Amino acid sequence: MFPSFLPTAVGQLTEPTSIALAQSIQRQELMVSGLSQKISASSAGESIGTTFVNQGSGGTPILLIHGFDSSVLEFRRLLPLLAAKSETWAVDLLGFGFTDRLPGIDYSPQSIKTHLYAFWQKLINRPVILVGASMGGAAAIDFTLTYPDAVEKLVLMDSAGLKGGSPLAKLMFPPLDSWATEFLRNPKVREKICRTAYKNSDLINADALCCGDLHLQSSNWHQALISFTKSGGYTAFKLQQLRDIRQQTLILWGDRDKILGTGDAKKFSLAIPRSKLIWIEDCGHLPHLEQANITAQHILNFCA
Repeated sequence: MFPSFLPTAVGQLTEPTSIALAQSIQRQELMVSGLSQKISASSAGESIGTTFVNQGSGGTPILLIHGFDSSVLEFRRLLPLLAAKSETWAVDLLGFGFTDRLPGIDYSPQSIKTHLYAFWQKLINRPVILVGASMGGAAAIDFTLTYPDAVEKLVLMDSAGLKGGSPLAKLMFPPLDSWATEFLRNPKVREKICRTAYKNSDLINADALCCGDLHLQSSNWHQALISFTKSGGYTAFKLQQLRDIRQQTLILWGDRDKILGTGDAKKFSLAIPRSKLIWIEDCGHLPHLEQANITAQHILNFCA
């Protein structure tokens, strides 16, 4: 059966990989300081119900970080393949997925990083292979630069981080902020974005759309998304910041990416000293969904 903390619409999932991953989602209360605008970092902090998946054993732990307005369900095809060979985790970032969205929290990249470190420290607490997809790539870079001892190697999949800000930020004041989030909630809008992200449109079915929309039914989705967008989101990393990444870095990029394009792949490769760029052929913005087998093999080879 599905965990009780997931929205009831989880019952609409139809694909075995989606159902299996949803059934394996766990929830952990984490005490995290420095998140609320009303509570200082020296206070007791906030208890955040944090959702995650943990499968597999052995090897260096792999930690998967999802993209913007997404959840751990994004890794429904990739995670089982990795877990067959290595201990693998996926976590819902603060303000996203099915992790608690508490009132008064500053849903900014700084808070996301603080919460992610609390998760790593509580449940993993040893160096990981950190894998970030799209916005999750920017979150992974930020985490790696701040907590380098927590990251053994870095994997970026069609990563954000070279272009900053969000065009929606200028709309985030009443009443346009509610209008903007309702626009992003619209099923037709989300399906259009999905069709842009995939190269192979045959993969866009009711199950895929349900996986992408399920977290929208979580409490305070509107408020958290508005707060994150108002914060400016992930700004562009400076060239020197990328040069400061000392971990071996694997850059995986779909050669037909229409969301971020393909130019940033080479820019990341040139900027990050110990990096290797591998193109995922005939693939859009989501190699972990569209070409899961070859993506998993590249990651496992890199881990070894």
